[in-house]
Formats: sequence, C-alpha cells, structure tokens
Amino acid sequence: MALSLADIEQLFAARGAEQYSGEPVTQLEHALQCAALAEQEGADDELVTAALLHDLGHLLHDLGATPTLQGVDDLHQFRALPFLRGGFGAGVLDPIRLHVEAKRYLCAVRPAYFAALSQDSKRSLALQGGIFSEDQAKAFIRREGAAQAVRLREWDDLAKTPGLPTPPLPHFLERAGRCVLAVAA
Repeated sequence: MALSLADIEQLFAARGAEQYSGEPVTQLEHALQCAALAEQEGADDELVTAALLHDLGHLLHDLGATPTLQGVDDLHQFRALPFLRGGFGAGVLDPIRLHVEAKRYLCAVRPAYFAALSQDSKRSLALQGGIFSEDQAKAFIRREGAAQAVRLREWDDLAKTPGLPTPPLPHFLERAGRCVLAVAA
C-alpha cells in the first residue's frame, strides 16, 4: 500500500527528530536540507521530492542509532520503494533507488570524493559494495535515472549542517503533491 502525503508527514512527525545515523542533524533536517538544495539548483518537482524522500527507508525500520557500526547495510534505498510505488513515478523513485549506487559511482570517477565523505558514509560504502570499478561506473551512468541520482547524491552529502534554515516540510509536500497528481492523471 502506497503512503499518502499525510502518511509521509506523520512518519516525519513521529521519527523525523531522530538522529541521522552518524551525522550532526536529524532525519527531518537532513531531508529538508537535501530538498532545499535541490530546489535552490532549480530541480523539478520530481527531483525535489526524491531529495526529500531519499532516506525515508531509515524511518520505516529501527536498526538502532548507527547500523554501520554494527556492520549492517540497512538497504534503506530499497525499503521505501514499496511504500512510494503507486504514488510516485520513475522520476521520483529512480533517484531514490540509485542514490547509494551514485555514491559508489562518484567515488570511482572523482578521486577526491571519497576523502570528503563522512566516516559513517565511508563505513556504509564498504557495506554497500565499495567503489565501482571503471566498467561498473560506465554501466551505472548509462542507467535510466542515474544522472538524477548523482545530483541527489551530491545534495545528500551536503545536507548535514546543524541548524541550517530551510523551508518547512509542508512546502516540500506541496511540491510532492504535484508529482502524485501527475501520476494519478
């Protein structure tokens, strides 16, 4: 069953104040900052919505504060998809599904990218399969939604500033609503 926008709002109300694993922001702060960065770059409604919801999978399970310290890949990029499918199309779902692989890609094609990752992101990278080989990177970037996932990943890495002002959740849910209506039509 697809989550409605009201369900998503409730999920953020219930669990958004939790610490974003290994980072100095909450889950909600991270989501809002990521969506705000997408909006500032002029991304369309679908990509802004993907930025807002890319880590929703973290809120749909409870594996403790920092699963990577336990050697666990939480597969969050896949956990949310069944709950979002039916409500959103590929323009939202593909970047969410591919944002972890986008990290693996960026580490392969930008030598300085890995060094800039947070410690938790480096731990999760190892659990998620490590840096892509040259052939894997070439195959990844040709996939539908990969370019959008790379953009999302770049915002994801920047969206970790404590106390950074952003538009509120209803602002971004309004944009998400335009995506839902497009799918329903």
